[in-house]
Amino acid sequence: MTATTQDPRARTGSHALRSAVELLSSMRFSISLLSVICIASVIGTVLKQGEPAVNYVNQFGPFWAQLFLALKLNAVYSAWWFLLILAFLVTSTSLCIARNTPKIAADLKAYKENIREQSLKAFHHKAHNTLAETPEAAAQRIGKTLAGGGWKVRLQQRETPAGSGWMVAAKAGAANKIGYIAAHSAIVLVCVGGLLDGDLIVRAQMLFNGKTPYTGGGMIADVKPEHRLSATNPTFRGNLLVAEGTQSGTAILNQSDGILLQELPFSIELKKFIVEYYSTGMPKLFASEIVIHDHDSGEKIPARVEVNHPARHRGIEIYQSSFDDGGSSVRLKAVPMNGSSKPFEIAGVIGSSSQLSKGQGDGAEKLTLEYTGLRVINVENFGGGQSGDQGSGTDVRKVDLRESIDARMGAANKTSSKKELRNVGPSITYKLRDGAGQAREFHNYMLPVDMGDGAPVFLMGIRDTPAEQFRYLRVPADDTGSLDGFLRLHAGLLDAGMREQAVRRYAAQATDPARPELGAQLAASAGRALGLFAGAENGVPGVKAAGGLQAISEFMEANVPEAERARAGEVLVRILNGTLFELAQLVRAKAGQAPLAPSESTQGFMNQAVLALSDLHIYPAPMAFQLQDFTQVQASVFQVARAPGRNIVYLGCALLILGVFAMLYVRERRVWVWLAPAGAGSEATMALSCNRRTLDVDREFALLEDKLLGATSQ
Repeated sequence: MTATTQDPRARTGSHALRSAVELLSSMRFSISLLSVICIASVIGTVLKQGEPAVNYVNQFGPFWAQLFLALKLNAVYSAWWFLLILAFLVTSTSLCIARNTPKIAADLKAYKENIREQSLKAFHHKAHNTLAETPEAAAQRIGKTLAGGGWKVRLQQRETPAGSGWMVAAKAGAANKIGYIAAHSAIVLVCVGGLLDGDLIVRAQMLFNGKTPYTGGGMIADVKPEHRLSATNPTFRGNLLVAEGTQSGTAILNQSDGILLQELPFSIELKKFIVEYYSTGMPKLFASEIVIHDHDSGEKIPARVEVNHPARHRGIEIYQSSFDDGGSSVRLKAVPMNGSSKPFEIAGVIGSSSQLSKGQGDGAEKLTLEYTGLRVINVENFGGGQSGDQGSGTDVRKVDLRESIDARMGAANKTSSKKELRNVGPSITYKLRDGAGQAREFHNYMLPVDMGDGAPVFLMGIRDTPAEQFRYLRVPADDTGSLDGFLRLHAGLLDAGMREQAVRRYAAQATDPARPELGAQLAASAGRALGLFAGAENGVPGVKAAGGLQAISEFMEANVPEAERARAGEVLVRILNGTLFELAQLVRAKAGQAPLAPSESTQGFMNQAVLALSDLHIYPAPMAFQLQDFTQVQASVFQVARAPGRNIVYLGCALLILGVFAMLYVRERRVWVWLAPAGAGSEATMALSCNRRTLDVDREFALLEDKLLGATSQ
């Protein structure tokens, strides 16, 4: 007798068909498919899914980005090869179930009472005893005892040369084999549910119904029917953005090469969006008060949607996914950064754009101002240093061992640095796009922020690509908390007459009137330093004037010996600071303001102003826009899904749990007791088999032996 895994029903037909069925239904093939699915799932978890192609190019380079897109690694779970692997796994597991279920069903019905007496003696768990009862009486007693213990029992009478003998066959733990069927069926159900709720149906419509992704822009109402899916689509999962006071009934299904529009049998109207924040600035609660407008019945159904508490209508789940700006109106003030432009105010709506001119005349370069984002709350961490302000801890006299241990043990949210969270107010994000289509992104805060540098500053961020972090220009706020003082100082720095007056005032105050020759020399040095800083003079022949501290550095490298640069640099910086202070006093007097009084706040303002004036020379835009006022309009992002495979997946998960528990914790056991006639009594031979040999089986066999054979043994 030979053992084989091949189904007898598959022995008909060609050899190739039998080999294919044997391969598909083999455990090695299923495990290989599961391994590939696990690897693909890891890739889908590590690599961000559904990102624009340019993001992959920026992060990985053109070659790898093109490879990822070709292999559909940017959308692993909807890739054709992933769906094909799932289909093969379903087929393989289904064949395995189909081949083994008849065998398992037959084994569940069989008691195997025809086993021979000699076979019982070969079992690991076996016992023998002489009973005073007749074989029939002993068989009835043993059968009742086993049945009372939860065993299923069958009695068989056999004729032997010594008389009639009885075989008692019992079994328990049949759920172990049922667990095998349940666990394998669960894999099929989960995969089928995943295929139904995935992109398989959508891709089938794209393949057979001529649906194509939409890659353009414009209004949703203008999109052609070949880019739209019917409201009767059996399965989909898309996003729906609804602003306060508006309604929408068309969801967006993101595809790797565009989008598809999914028509809904109803429209969602957002009455009110509710958001609450933690002290860290993270959202604590966001919910939407909505009204569902049914297209067929005209019924208006009020509902509330929260995170993990969706609304449901006509078999479609409505989840609270996120929130966004719904078209807030903003008013911005243009701040000149190069001295040539004039300040002005402009109004716009988030998501829209305005046309600007860079320069004067008909040939001026056109700029496009794109309003991209408004954040009303910005919570930043201003804490720093080690716990307890102990510094680096390299000095053993400053190390508190107990506090150091407490900072790193206990709750997972403990850190070695203390946080100081503050809301720094609203901010505006916008882009300036030139005529060639190149754009830079800017992020400016509305209110000045105290960074601990001696004076509050306005933060003006800039980045060239979305992959970069914002770099911030720090512009000091004046004594009234505005940018006016700094802007007047900047305008005065660009005015040659104002620079000359500031130089004369500084030279007159810094030298002895009895030595006019020293005043003239100091005035010449101060004028040269201020001219270099303003970008009005060229420190290196043949090189374009740079301006700022960089221009002074280049001048010193070209004209001062290296051994004297440190000392000369200190002198020049001191002269520059003094001259700029006099310039600040002049512009304040011209504006009708009181002079700056010597104080720490004045010193902090001037120090930060010098750095900001230097950085203005490399600011890449002619103007910056400061947020003056806004009217916020919230929008809610819903995820709408029709998921017929959800209940199938739930059923599969339940079967998987039951199957795993049945296979792990239920032992299949069988007991045989052969009773042969021996004079007035009988000879009993007992054996037990179990699919797993454990200490519990040994104890159970000892108890059975005592109950079944020991009570009447001689």
